[in-house]
Amino acid sequence: MCTVTFIPKENQSFILTSNRDEAVSRKTVPPDFHKENGVEMLYPKDALAGGTWIGLSDRNRLVCLLNGAFTNHVRKPNYRMSRGRVVKDLLQTNDFLSFLTKYDLESVEPFTILMLDWNEDLVFHELIWDGEKRHLRQLDTTRFHIWSSSTLYSESMKMSRREWFENWKENGDYSQDSIIDFHLNAGGGDKNVDLQIDRGSLKTVSVTSICKNSDETTMCYRDLVENKLYKKTFETISL
Repeated sequence: MCTVTFIPKENQSFILTSNRDEAVSRKTVPPDFHKENGVEMLYPKDALAGGTWIGLSDRNRLVCLLNGAFTNHVRKPNYRMSRGRVVKDLLQTNDFLSFLTKYDLESVEPFTILMLDWNEDLVFHELIWDGEKRHLRQLDTTRFHIWSSSTLYSESMKMSRREWFENWKENGDYSQDSIIDFHLNAGGGDKNVDLQIDRGSLKTVSVTSICKNSDETTMCYRDLVENKLYKKTFETISL
């Protein structure tokens, strides 16, 4: 939910990988299948709020969340609902465009949502909610992308991460193993800025990588706190 990369592949396939930077004390339930309102979903669950920051659904859709909008914000004492609930609702909706433009975000903490849908052609949307206004744009599915959460990373930190990503691209190995290695090990030796951060009680607690190809969509979830690896395949999703 705090660092995300997108790797385009041939035939409208892709790899999306997300680092979750969170308080070590905040528990997470590993990825599993959940059926809600008749929709089959696969996601890791935040044990405290019950939502998620990344998931797949049988709507042929992937949704991924980063905390914050364009800049760091001052948190309010209370919010109407968790951002993880927004992710689950978007995974379930029939009409994602209506959702992205009309869903009630009043009193929801600022966020950035990335959504990929492949019911017809692969489409990629970014929705940024700054607490007052939504900012929606369609992204190029043939280009590489990287995001870093504004709540944890300054503009100079984001620039360093973009440079590391550009250097990684030069090696020409765009496999899932390679991008996961980038998410685990890229950086300059400063644990406040590296892709896998360690700021004491706040650390990179997991890496989730979703690989979609013409046959299946696979979620690999690496729990860095418990040192465990989980892998689940959403076989119902197709081009």
